[in-house]
Amino acid sequence: MRIIASLKIAGRALRRNKMRSLLTMLGVIIGVGAVIASVSLTSGATKQVEDQVASLGENVITVFSGNFTSGGQRGGWGSAPTLTLQDAAAIALLPNVAAVSPEVRDREQILANGLNWNTQVLGESPGYPEILNREMATGAMFTDQDVRSLAKSAVIGQTVVDQLFPDVNPLGQILRIRNIPFQITGVLKPKGFNLFGQDQDDVVIVPYSSHMHRITTRTFVNDILVEASSDKTINQVQDEITELLSARHKSPDPDFTVRNQADLMERVSSASRTMGFLLGGVAAVSLIVGGIGIMNIMLVSVTERTREIGIRMAVGARAADILVQFLIEAVTLSAIGGAIGIVSGMTFSLSIAYFKNMPTVTPVNWIIIAFFSSAIIGVFSGFYPAWKASQLDPIDALRYE
Repeated sequence: MRIIASLKIAGRALRRNKMRSLLTMLGVIIGVGAVIASVSLTSGATKQVEDQVASLGENVITVFSGNFTSGGQRGGWGSAPTLTLQDAAAIALLPNVAAVSPEVRDREQILANGLNWNTQVLGESPGYPEILNREMATGAMFTDQDVRSLAKSAVIGQTVVDQLFPDVNPLGQILRIRNIPFQITGVLKPKGFNLFGQDQDDVVIVPYSSHMHRITTRTFVNDILVEASSDKTINQVQDEITELLSARHKSPDPDFTVRNQADLMERVSSASRTMGFLLGGVAAVSLIVGGIGIMNIMLVSVTERTREIGIRMAVGARAADILVQFLIEAVTLSAIGGAIGIVSGMTFSLSIAYFKNMPTVTPVNWIIIAFFSSAIIGVFSGFYPAWKASQLDPIDALRYE
């Protein structure tokens, strides 16, 4: 019953000074709102980036040419042609390797349907769509037999369709690369731009053997795409590839570079987490400032209500009752401010997401953390003023003017 009575008294005290109560809550509202908004936006951005990385393929390992030292000269990815089809074939025999695609790349001016377009021409294996999570919109991917026979078959992206076949079904049409006719067997489903700003649909894919022997005359590949059987074996497969190629190339220094999507995902996620912590730290400072505001107002309230405290003690209120009453007032201010701040933060982040076309994700655990943090700040901010009020001498309090 004493708690209920204290709640009623605290409620009346807060209602008597509505404007002051609102201004006191404002610091907590801003602090909690900033926390929720920053977490929502950074979580949304992190998810967007992670989705884009995942769209590049799951459990993918890429082996690049380069990363060598020769005669004092050092190079990086693609700085030297060091990977061969034999390397790709050897990697395909490793356990826990699901698919392999040796890749050759060039930009070419292509012609079709009386139009021309400059695009990226990739030489790949039939396993390319599986490795990079690409699906066919229409038609089909070329086959292993097409690779063996150096078939003049091509699969194109939606951007190429839009540029060369705006009003024509591209399937079965002839596409010329360096004046060599390739027949279109399929069209990839659109994927848009990737994490690096590249249009994934602006591409023509041909058998790597056709690229190497018909379009160009090269014996090396730019890189090798490898799909591990699962995310649990990706690091093991990466180590086995490194060991295998080191033995095959017999080089004192690696003339290749091996990277996997998990590394990229971790780096991106780590950067996003760091940014989230920085924004959260700034928001937490606002929350602490709000707590200081509550303490300040509660101290003023104790001074203003000294005579009221003395009367309550004179009619039987204990020090604990006074302590609880002022603690309830402080916690009520911070809890209501926290609830309003959560709603405000979510509203702000959703508005940004709507108008700026940005994703937003508000983790439930952060909503709980923000609310209870505001309540705890209320307890800490209100404890000293409440304790000071409970320690007043009833006689001195009654004499106070």
